[in-house]
Amino acid sequence: MHDHPEPPTRRVFVALAPPDDAKDELARALEPAYARYPRLRWNRIEDWHITLAFLGEQPSAAVPPLQSALAGPVASHPALQLSLRGGGHFDERLLWSGIDGDLEGLHRLAAAVRDVVGSCGIRFRDRPLRPHLTLARSRRDDPVSVPQAAAGLGGFVGRPWRTERLHLVGSNIGRGPGPIRYRDVASWRIGG
Repeated sequence: MHDHPEPPTRRVFVALAPPDDAKDELARALEPAYARYPRLRWNRIEDWHITLAFLGEQPSAAVPPLQSALAGPVASHPALQLSLRGGGHFDERLLWSGIDGDLEGLHRLAAAVRDVVGSCGIRFRDRPLRPHLTLARSRRDDPVSVPQAAAGLGGFVGRPWRTERLHLVGSNIGRGPGPIRYRDVASWRIGG
């Protein structure tokens, strides 16, 4: 039996995940882009998420109190009706799909999550919420693939879905070679 000691810090964020059928629908729309832009670093479909609060590297000891604190506000927040729509990019390097639906409710949920994080004494960069689903990143020497792939998603309109769960997610970024992997630290049903 191998016991792995808890690392002194963890890279964490709070997010929503679209249901599998909504992600599959988008993946089918991306098939031409997968073939046309093989040099993009495509995120794994199981890792697609909508970040509400990126907390970055935090002391591991800060995570359990955060888990307890998030449970209450999440249970009282109503579920949201959202969908995936279109595509875009940040700085010609990051390809994303947009989020449509109850954006006002999404901003309220993100604000509630960020208030809880702050009340736990966790410091993080509180950037304005720009709801999106990150799909791929380009290599430094490729300034055209991401904007072209984004243009190919312009007409995509996904089916609506209800948010089911809020996730506290940990990543292995900076923890060795290989692609970034995400895993749930905890999750809560939205709306009780």
